[in-house]
Amino acid sequence: MPFHDCAAKMTAGYIVGSLVGSFAIAYLCDAFVSDKKAFGGSIPKTVSDKEWWQATDTKFQAWPRTAGPPVIMNPISRQNFIVKSTE
Repeated sequence: MPFHDCAAKMTAGYIVGSLVGSFAIAYLCDAFVSDKKAFGGSIPKTVSDKEWWQATDTKFQAWPRTAGPPVIMNPISRQNFIVKSTE
């Protein structure tokens, strides 16, 4: 039975090596296409402009945070039921 143990170790090695290699290739392809702009294009102003980002964040923080009553969802009938407090 030593042959099977050796074959299992080799198979696991090939699987792990293939996974690591495929992740490395995927990372390199992603970096080349998105960071190096392989197909052209540019970074949108809304992403690269810090002033725009700060103005948007200020706007979102200024909105009042109000919520309705607690709700329970019945996943079978997809109906929402408002929970009444017992107090």
